[in-house]
Amino acid sequence: MFDIGFTELVLLAIVGLIVIGPEQLPDAIRTVGAWISKIRKSYNDIRLEVQQELHNETVLNDLREAGDRITRESNEIENKLRKDYEKLDEQISEQTSDEVKRANTQAKN
Repeated sequence: MFDIGFTELVLLAIVGLIVIGPEQLPDAIRTVGAWISKIRKSYNDIRLEVQQELHNETVLNDLREAGDRITRESNEIENKLRKDYEKLDEQISEQTSDEVKRANTQAKN
């Protein structure tokens, strides 16, 4: 994380011994370690939350695209069915009018 080598650790330990003192140094190290672990945990929690939100946004975009595609396809199917219905209605009308004409012709004879 910080790229601290052995010589830097030794230097920090010497400075810690001089500034804090040998009696309080173990408590200070424990406190610093606790703070570092809290910071790491917070960082990981935030990172996971951001990843989850990005994933949720991706899923929502996929759902929107799928909904749009389904709407388009259903509109196309509806238009095709309307055209087929209109053709069928015309054919039925033609057959009905032909049958009426035949019936009138037969009634006259």
